[in-house]
Amino acid sequence: MSSCYGKNIQISIFGQSHSPAIGVVIDGLPAGFAPDMEKLSAFLERRAPGRNALSTPRQETDKVEIVSGMADGRFCGAPFAALIYNHNVHSSDYHNIKETPRPGHADFTAFVKYHGAQDVAGGGHFSGRLTAPMCVAGGICLQLLEQEGIYIGAHIQSIHQVPDIPFDPVKVSKETFYSLRTRLLPVMDRKAGEHMENLIEKVQQEGDSVGGVIECAAIGLPVGLGEPIFEGMENRLSSVIFGIPGVKGIEFGNGFACCDRMGSENNDPFTMEEGRVKTRTNRHGGILGGITSGMPLIFRVAVKPTSSIFKSQETVSLSRLESTTLQIQGRHDPCIVPRAVPCIEAATAIAIYDAWLDYKKYQ
Repeated sequence: MSSCYGKNIQISIFGQSHSPAIGVVIDGLPAGFAPDMEKLSAFLERRAPGRNALSTPRQETDKVEIVSGMADGRFCGAPFAALIYNHNVHSSDYHNIKETPRPGHADFTAFVKYHGAQDVAGGGHFSGRLTAPMCVAGGICLQLLEQEGIYIGAHIQSIHQVPDIPFDPVKVSKETFYSLRTRLLPVMDRKAGEHMENLIEKVQQEGDSVGGVIECAAIGLPVGLGEPIFEGMENRLSSVIFGIPGVKGIEFGNGFACCDRMGSENNDPFTMEEGRVKTRTNRHGGILGGITSGMPLIFRVAVKPTSSIFKSQETVSLSRLESTTLQIQGRHDPCIVPRAVPCIEAATAIAIYDAWLDYKKYQ
């Protein structure tokens, strides 16, 4: 099913943007592990709406209610189930969407596929609101990986045409990850962050939106996660990451830049370092043949501009089958990139933890 993921752990996400609650069911979590719920809440807070002037004004507590899978603060072996209740909904803002689909959204394709039965309020099951339960699953996987010495972090590499400093592909550290999580905009260069803030505020006032690129890294990975062909780490990561609404592209290591280079410029020379085989550079992004190489896993994700903008746009009337215009109502982020950063970390943790469980079978 499209809302499920996992081979060794099974994750199922449910709910709609304006349904009474959204949630996640996870099967296969290790019995006896005690998740740090305060740490999980802090992780969810980074994604939550309405926390600053750069995001949607929709206010949600995103408090997690655990209804199964724990006893005495530990996973008990039963399927883990968690709910997040929706409170601050304005469903009337979306009454005209079923008749006049929003450009850039799934309104039209959902209307055709589900014969008009889809929930249009807030985008229904297609909404970025569903990344909240994904972050519950990912936040738990982050904690499970950290006890194995594996750390994941991400930053905004660019918003529109404003760039940040990229990660050092060979020496990125967990201290860098921790530092980024304390910032309003998770960027390496604070000056770049100020320019990004000004840009987002400007397009918000203009009723428009901007997109950007998020760079993510995972460190502490052993050589050997992933399989060739259909279960390579690129495949497994991409599958989860494209479950985040607004993601339109992904590249690993040099990505598309390698197309303009010679093989001698793109290859990573092998070397010995402290008795281990490493590469001097990391143009391959930590994955060779679908299998992790032991170098930092580095990739970048393209996030489109928010489709819901307040400028008048061209659309069609689905009942009259004629052209018309649409003025979108509601509350929307002028840029979803900042709130997507923890979502990318969560998706990465889910894919890596599932692959880690595969890896452990061979040890």
